[in-house]
Amino acid sequence: MKLWIAISLGLMFARVSMTYQQEEALTPSSLMAALAAQPAGAQAEKLAERIRAAFGKENLLKGAPPRIEDQTVAWAIEAPGAAGAPKVVSEDGTFSMTLARIGTTLVFATVTSFDYDTVMRVFYEIDGKRLGPVNLELYAPHPDTFEKPGVPKGKVSQMPKWESKIFAGTTREWWIYVPAQYRTENPACVMVFQDGRGYVEFVPTVFDNLIARGEMPVTAGILVQPGVFADGKPNRSFEYDTLSDQYARFILEEILPEAEKTVKLRHDAESRAIAGISSGGICAFTAAWERPNEFSKVLSWVGSFTNIASGKTLREGGHNYPALIRKTPKKPIRVFLQDGANDLDNQHGNWPLANQEMAKALQFAGYDYKFVFGRGFHSNRHGRALLPDSLRWLWRDWRRDRITG
Repeated sequence: MKLWIAISLGLMFARVSMTYQQEEALTPSSLMAALAAQPAGAQAEKLAERIRAAFGKENLLKGAPPRIEDQTVAWAIEAPGAAGAPKVVSEDGTFSMTLARIGTTLVFATVTSFDYDTVMRVFYEIDGKRLGPVNLELYAPHPDTFEKPGVPKGKVSQMPKWESKIFAGTTREWWIYVPAQYRTENPACVMVFQDGRGYVEFVPTVFDNLIARGEMPVTAGILVQPGVFADGKPNRSFEYDTLSDQYARFILEEILPEAEKTVKLRHDAESRAIAGISSGGICAFTAAWERPNEFSKVLSWVGSFTNIASGKTLREGGHNYPALIRKTPKKPIRVFLQDGANDLDNQHGNWPLANQEMAKALQFAGYDYKFVFGRGFHSNRHGRALLPDSLRWLWRDWRRDRITG
């Protein structure tokens, strides 16, 4: 009898646990199904709690950024005191949709679909007043961002936290991706990513697919977070936005030698690439600019080629690069830039203009560069959609250069 009770209780707790896990994983498509069921009473209260958990309670009160699942987009807001149902409306007036109230709660939500290449700024509208804006960007996912049958999978390993000497007092997380095709007798090419945690989710799959087809060499990925001090103060802007060789030295003298305890790496510039987004993008360019004999390929998404590191003179930042590129003898580096017309515009500068100036300077100086300028915001969405093609472009002549795996 006791055994039967124990089994029954175990099954009951398992069902409760499974239900809880299912409810926690609220996606735009599952929210669409839940709204279609028109929940009431306790079911509505439960759905409202799931929405709060998915979007964030604080975000919900000020109009949460949309949750995106391919082309399906979910919107939600908690609107105490609203006389009518809130709406989501685009800045240009081309889109408007009324949110549905969840039972008798103060939470409102809606789900709809958009075409790929949709880029728009959206407001929540409550009784004629607007909150926001929030940004929406949708791009078709590249086929090479998905795992494919029969493609060997590389291994991603999180490394012990690194305590830097060059950036004294900081520690950081970092990861190494080693391709399945790597063999110790053939050192791998290497690509370093700043803000590494943000790439762990998707870069390995893209590398797997391109390496398997021979569209890039056998390449290890080094994914590095910016440093943090013991008191929790971030060191990201100093490391990334400063125009000096300090970060390049950190990678070359600390991280890569430590990585080589796990995977043997090539040391020639043609075999090394470096990438980043925003301040990580200018950081990648700075590393190659300072050490072109060590890094020959740069990938920058919405790069911060602006005056963030303004210094004591208020003019020491990355906005200087276009002038430097034009007046400095050409360096042997290849550059892929991505930005969007709706990128940032603030006291540090205008990102779309800064990236256009970079592209024009690279063109004037005769660099091997490519610039993809879209309509997007300050995000990684467009860059992710372009990643497989941008890697192909950066590594396009690796066989001619006799980089072997």
